[in-house]
Amino acid sequence: MTRWRSALATLSAAFVGATTLLFAPPAQAAPSDADLAYRWAPLHYQDTSSKYYSADYLAPVNYDGDWNTLNNWENLDANTSRLTGTAYYSVVETETHWYITYAFFHPRDWKDYPLNLFSHENDMEGQLEVVRKDGSEYGALQAVVTLAHDNFYSYTPPGSPFTDGRESIDGTVIMQAYDGAAHPTSFQEARGHGAYAWNGADFPGGDGIVFKPSRGAGSVPTGGNDRDARYGLTDLTASDSLWGRRNNSETYAGWGAFRGDNGKANAAHNPWTWDDMNDGSDLQAGVIATDPAYLVSRYFGNTGDLSLTYLRNPYRV
Repeated sequence: MTRWRSALATLSAAFVGATTLLFAPPAQAAPSDADLAYRWAPLHYQDTSSKYYSADYLAPVNYDGDWNTLNNWENLDANTSRLTGTAYYSVVETETHWYITYAFFHPRDWKDYPLNLFSHENDMEGQLEVVRKDGSEYGALQAVVTLAHDNFYSYTPPGSPFTDGRESIDGTVIMQAYDGAAHPTSFQEARGHGAYAWNGADFPGGDGIVFKPSRGAGSVPTGGNDRDARYGLTDLTASDSLWGRRNNSETYAGWGAFRGDNGKANAAHNPWTWDDMNDGSDLQAGVIATDPAYLVSRYFGNTGDLSLTYLRNPYRV
């Protein structure tokens, strides 16, 4: 009798296991990098100056039809119809997180007068987003680190467990509903284009452009006070994009530095050379994009089981 019961128990367990396998939902496929980038793409608040609206439009680096960045300053006025809203992105993945970099390009960093020590040809600033792989399709946003004028600023959205680490948290990420999901918001200054989290206020001076992410192409703003513009998303690690061209002398004067000869020469940088000048010697230029897990592990506290082991990192080639 004991053997009979044992056999029945074994058969029953096998049947339950087979039934579970038969009716279990299929494993959820990981989202593509493009889908991840769109899901967490910020609603972008771009301040503008009425003295030169088009110089504050987002644009692709090759907006003028070529990759020669020495003529971007000169070609701005002649090619305003090609200033289609664009954000460059990259995705790095560890065992526990996705790290999504967003980079916003402007053909000029400009001031009230066209050429001085602080203006320069080309400009690229932006942010890193830290997304926890929590079992849901797109994960949960835990932090944002932005670049503004050689300084990084740290932010967390409501509900994030992260606390101050080596760097203090500078504010809260405001989330807004868009296309059926809560997206982070971001802000860039006029003229110099320093990137921060949006603080919820109207634009300084009352004029600015709200860029919303698009799965397709971006749009050229209707003017300096367009509240419904679009930006498209371009993978900066693609072979024909910024990282793929990283050794091309037509575009770059040095490692990650765009060629530019108006104002301060060669002053605009790509994410793999973005740097905070005073956050520690162990955090070298570019780690915000190339080793984001390490940067986040130092910038924030209470990061839990945050892994430093990369599953995919396109910058490590």
